[in-house]
Amino acid sequence: MYFTAAMIRSSFFIDGFNLYHAIKRLNEPHLKWVDLMRLMHRQTSPKTETVQAVYYFSAYAHWLPDQRNRHEQYVAALNTSGVQIVLGQFKDKHKHCHECGTTWIQHEEKETDVNVALYVLNEAYRDTYDRAYIVSRDSDLKPAVEMVKMQFPKKEIFIVAPPHLGHSNDLIQVADGKQKIKKQQIEQSLFPATVQDHKGNVVATRPAEYDPPKLPVTA
Repeated sequence: MYFTAAMIRSSFFIDGFNLYHAIKRLNEPHLKWVDLMRLMHRQTSPKTETVQAVYYFSAYAHWLPDQRNRHEQYVAALNTSGVQIVLGQFKDKHKHCHECGTTWIQHEEKETDVNVALYVLNEAYRDTYDRAYIVSRDSDLKPAVEMVKMQFPKKEIFIVAPPHLGHSNDLIQVADGKQKIKKQQIEQSLFPATVQDHKGNVVATRPAEYDPPKLPVTA
């Protein structure tokens, strides 16, 4: 009698700001229009794994209307591909310089790292994954990884580094493995210029700032 090995149930937990700023450093804005569902599938072994869920954690920069509009278009596109969106928020902090008397507002992103940690833990308790991929370099997630490994030693945690950036040493010390997103994988995982839902309705349009570079015209 032959038994077929069960597929590994894999879930992804993406720190949106970590990934965004890594892609921004590539100086190729069109790569920001990436389909995270497709990109995360490229991190798995299709013969042995099945993607259970992809979670995207981020927040809208409410004081930057143009940037927020682009972000909203992107989130709408992600929704159509089945990515689950978890939004935090920015808090306004009033700052004051005692030497010069200048005052200003500083915006601090809140909740993303906490939300990632909570979801990784909660989904482990709900037993929705066998392997969790955490796309982040935030060492603050170390306690959450340690907790999962302590409570569920058979579950695996992999740390995925954004392109051209290293892994957090604190995270990989307590994880089961590490992987890296390659620029080529992003290039192969872009959304089209217009994104439609299953009924054919356009739900998101690629911002002009994310248009791919035009190829040179040859004679």
